[in-house]
Amino acid sequence: MPDDNRDQAGRPSPDALLEKARAEMRGRLKIFLGAAPGVGKTYEMLISGRAKLADGLDVVIGVVETHGRKETEALVAGFEIIPRVEIDYKGRLLEEMDLDGILARRPDLVLVDELAHTNAEGSRHPKRYLDVKELLDRGIDVYTTLNIQHVESLNDVVSQITRIRVRETVPDSIIDLADDVEIIDLTPDDLIKRLHDGKVYMPRTAERALTNYFTPGNLTALRELALRKTAQRVDDQLLTHMQAHAISGPWAAGERVLVSVDHHPRSASLVRYASRMASRLRAPWAAVYIETNRSINLSEAERDTIAATLRLAEQLGGEAITIPGREVAEELVRHATANNVTHIVIGAPKKPTWRDWWGRSITDELIRKTGEISVHVISGTEKDGTTARGIKAAAAAPQLDFRAYLLATVYVAIALGVSIVLDQVLDVRNLALVFLMAVLTSAVLHGLRPALYSCILGALSFNFFFLPPRYTLTISDPESVLAFFFFLGVAIIASNLTATVQRQAAAARQRARTTEDLYLFSKKLAGTGTLDDVLWATAFQLASMLKVRVVLLLPEEGTIAVKAGYPPDDTLDDADIAAARWAWEHNHAAGRGADTLPGAKRLYVPLRTGRTAVGVIGLDSDRREGPLLTPEQQRLLDALADQAALAIERVQLVADVDRARLAAEADRLRSALLTSISHDLKTPLAAILGAAGTLRDYFASMPEADRADLLSTVVDESERLNRFIANLLDMTKIESGAMEPNSALHYAGDIIGSALARAAKILEHHKTEMSIPAELPMVRVDPVLFEQVIFNLLDNAAKYAPAGSVIQIEGWADADNVVVQVLDEGPGIPPADLARVFDTFYRVRKGDQVRAGTGLGLSICRGFIEAMGGTITAGNRRGRPGAVFTIRLPKPNDIPKLDELK
Repeated sequence: MPDDNRDQAGRPSPDALLEKARAEMRGRLKIFLGAAPGVGKTYEMLISGRAKLADGLDVVIGVVETHGRKETEALVAGFEIIPRVEIDYKGRLLEEMDLDGILARRPDLVLVDELAHTNAEGSRHPKRYLDVKELLDRGIDVYTTLNIQHVESLNDVVSQITRIRVRETVPDSIIDLADDVEIIDLTPDDLIKRLHDGKVYMPRTAERALTNYFTPGNLTALRELALRKTAQRVDDQLLTHMQAHAISGPWAAGERVLVSVDHHPRSASLVRYASRMASRLRAPWAAVYIETNRSINLSEAERDTIAATLRLAEQLGGEAITIPGREVAEELVRHATANNVTHIVIGAPKKPTWRDWWGRSITDELIRKTGEISVHVISGTEKDGTTARGIKAAAAAPQLDFRAYLLATVYVAIALGVSIVLDQVLDVRNLALVFLMAVLTSAVLHGLRPALYSCILGALSFNFFFLPPRYTLTISDPESVLAFFFFLGVAIIASNLTATVQRQAAAARQRARTTEDLYLFSKKLAGTGTLDDVLWATAFQLASMLKVRVVLLLPEEGTIAVKAGYPPDDTLDDADIAAARWAWEHNHAAGRGADTLPGAKRLYVPLRTGRTAVGVIGLDSDRREGPLLTPEQQRLLDALADQAALAIERVQLVADVDRARLAAEADRLRSALLTSISHDLKTPLAAILGAAGTLRDYFASMPEADRADLLSTVVDESERLNRFIANLLDMTKIESGAMEPNSALHYAGDIIGSALARAAKILEHHKTEMSIPAELPMVRVDPVLFEQVIFNLLDNAAKYAPAGSVIQIEGWADADNVVVQVLDEGPGIPPADLARVFDTFYRVRKGDQVRAGTGLGLSICRGFIEAMGGTITAGNRRGRPGAVFTIRLPKPNDIPKLDELK
């Protein structure tokens, strides 16, 4: 962020000192950055760690991946290694860095490999870089490794170069957090040779990598990205160092470009020149406008030019900065030296040569004061101005306040009365000060024009009543003539200065109010989470600040449609629809007061972001003719529209991410469904076909017992297939929202007994115990759905509990709920799976002797119970192995009494 210490020249920057203090409070971070895998990042990190170990520091390894490289494994020997923690993920034990173990050990330095790594589910942080941040916050130094393709801001560039999208990324703020970034560089030829020698990947993997990723062109491009990213970080560190130690620049270690803009149309050409220069130098750049006292006298058109020029700088990738100051050259030099600027672009002076006699131009002053900073004086061209708005501005209503002139007359009259009284004791020339007080009062309270009016009126009164000959407008004494004209000149100058200060104060108050409104609007937008909230907040803010009626239109199915309005309005005639559509398609204003389709009722302005137009704003007012907005209101509209467009784009991007996540989840479910069908549907069908085929071919010669056994297999597998299809249908109903329970009051014990009878064959190798008190209150449930829930829980218990074990069903009532529990004596549920056992198609890992399931039963249980207004949770039994599923159903308030039933 640019630093500007106008009032503290020669003092360190407070922001830089604060950043330095923060860095001293946390651990130091060093990143070993490489262009590609295999350049030797881990090797160099271990070498540096050994050097620190030799210096007497307490160094441990948090996690290092050697990938089977012998030279790397040799370096690991001699370090204390913090044992990794094992996390059970989808039936697999994954090893992750033990963050708590490192924090408890509290070494001076910890080595953490692969900063962009994604931790397994169940870890404290989803990403390893968050583990590193916690270590740094606890004051522990960290050495870590990172490849350039994992940097978030470069993800798209890397994807374009390599044709491979990297999923694991690290935000740029982590690199900004680093105290040191060491580039580990290797030429493409050397890296490819290492690949051929088998020092990076196994031979088969290396062959594929050489074909797809490790091409000379890819490696050269990635190498350049790594070098430039490191250079950018070093340049930022240099700037912070200079600001923290009050070192005046420039230190030309890196290039920075600054362009000075003003109200002249040629400023746009200067901005474009600075953009091209910064592009050639690959340097950051900024456009600066110095707001001096003379800025208050600029016309609306000139103010509009400044605003458009600064917007152009932002669109071209620069930073737009406005700095209040006294002298343009002085403020430019101060800002440039504070921010290590090496090049300043400024327009050539346009004033006539004879004016140089009265003083140097801004360009001359800048060249004299910049020292070692290069100054580029560009003539520019007014034809290369900013893009026209395409909107006609409404003329500001002339303000003729007769009350101000009347009060000015009163002030002069009071001054006249006081002067008549003082005329008895004071010299006549001293009475001019009394009239001067009236002039200043008019200037402070009412502005320049009433002050000039009181000045003339006071001068005439002073002449008529006090200068000899009195009561005439003639002046006989030469000294009185001189006093009169001096009084008039002083009064005019004083009134002008006072009125200027008054205008500046009024402008500052208006700017403060506008800034406050924009801040509150941005804060409101930041707190909104839905598109409707953003649209309504935008419509209300535009209507209240611009005093207009507002409609907001967004694209919908290839057209543009009204989504919000203030006051609410969703009716547009054909001309308005055509103007709104044109504004959206061409990203340019249309409608009332615009150059295109001016016959529309409203003015339509596109909501633009850096990518495209995201919508359209429609504005209307009670005035039926002429342009809607003054230039000042147009600039305010630009600011509000920019914030609204970014908020809309943010919500839409979040929605896109959610849709992508849902699509990925749907793909996962579809894959799981196909897998489930291929196994759970094929297995019983194969058993049925085998048994039926055997009966058909060998029925006559087969013993009765074998025939009965085969028929039993057909029936059992048919029932299993029927349950599977029923589960699929039930899950479809739940996910489609078509599940409507037919609830009524029922005794839970009766439904549980029915479920036990239905599950008798499944439970034939288990013992069952039911403890449901007779006085248990009735519950409002759908008996069919509730029975299916109990059946699925019993089926789940039979799958996991060993044969001969006891499956218990218990029930009781607490203050608000009726509680039913199903308990088994199986191995229980792994803690990592407790939160996911109710997910669709999710199966807990089980042994080979456990019969397969679809992963739908428990998900159906949750869907049915929640549809009936209850909850279901999973847990493990205390003090013994086994799982427990707890159902809570609310007690109904409308249980009829016995007398009512009779």
